[in-house]
Amino acid sequence: MSLPGPTAGSGPTAVRSPRPASRRAALLKYLALRLVLVIPTVWILVTVVFFLMRLTGDPVTAMLGGKASPEELERRRHEAGYDRPLIVQYGDYLWGVLHGDFGRSMTNGNRTIGDILASYGPATVELVLWALIVAFAVGLPLGRLAARRYNKLADVSIRTFAILFYAAPVFFVALVLKLVFAQWLHWLPISGRASVRTSLILESQVEPNTGLYLVNAIIAGDLALVGDVVKHAVLPGLALGLLTAGVFIRLVRINLLQTLRSDYVTAARARGVAEGVVVRQHAFRNALIPVVTVMGMQIALMLGGAILTETSFEWQGLGYWLAKYLSARDFVAVQGIVTVIAVVVALASFVIDAINALIDPRVRY
Repeated sequence: MSLPGPTAGSGPTAVRSPRPASRRAALLKYLALRLVLVIPTVWILVTVVFFLMRLTGDPVTAMLGGKASPEELERRRHEAGYDRPLIVQYGDYLWGVLHGDFGRSMTNGNRTIGDILASYGPATVELVLWALIVAFAVGLPLGRLAARRYNKLADVSIRTFAILFYAAPVFFVALVLKLVFAQWLHWLPISGRASVRTSLILESQVEPNTGLYLVNAIIAGDLALVGDVVKHAVLPGLALGLLTAGVFIRLVRINLLQTLRSDYVTAARARGVAEGVVVRQHAFRNALIPVVTVMGMQIALMLGGAILTETSFEWQGLGYWLAKYLSARDFVAVQGIVTVIAVVVALASFVIDAINALIDPRVRY
């Protein structure tokens, strides 16, 4: 009577897949580590921003130097606490940031930075969302098409398109779009988030006021308002989104080409699976993992590009007002806005890391 041989995975040298409990533990450990790393990252960013803003002196002297008497400057510096040692000012600023106090603007009616963020932050969020829609709608299908038409005319054309829009300055793309679609064709408005009438309705007559014009227009239930908001968002969304679309095209193309040459794709083809099914169900999903990973960096790039985009289209978000505060040398407002943007980028990177760990288990180990 023969004894049964060892079953697959029962021998001492068998490779066992991690149990569900160990996979959860690895995921939680990874996420906890990434969350802990957010704290020193934010602290370094806040510290760098604080001391960079002090390179030209205190904010009062930077804004009023040469415009006020020495006595007036000294009085204003004392009232704001800028005559104290720099390390004391730094400690007070960190304490305020921990409690959500980023200071007050010195030019915009002495408004708190929190009030400025609440007023203009939604506009920047809305612009970034429009740009992401453009980036995904353009970048993913074109990257997929370029990989399937490798080294053919479509591939060369798409790669050239991606390089041009990735290399072109945002303000230059904005000017070209305005020239073509607003000045020559008269299809789209040249600036603003909406027309004056629509803006008044969305800001004063819609409850609750989310600050997001499209959401407010949907709440109002008026298709004319929705259409007006969408028309004003097309050009800014294109100007900022095409920059990121160039990155997505190159990422999807490269990773899809690598995936199409892998063994499991070759095996699927050998089984007679149609090429479209191979690309759609087997290769394309894995090719998207690096895109998700890079999204954190792209959010930071978009927030930087939003400054030029908002200025070009008079889209009154944080980027638009940040440029205004820089011109006015209102370094308190600049410091507060840049600090908040840095915190948002750090948190966005953590969220992207978490999504990537959920998609790709290899990240956790």
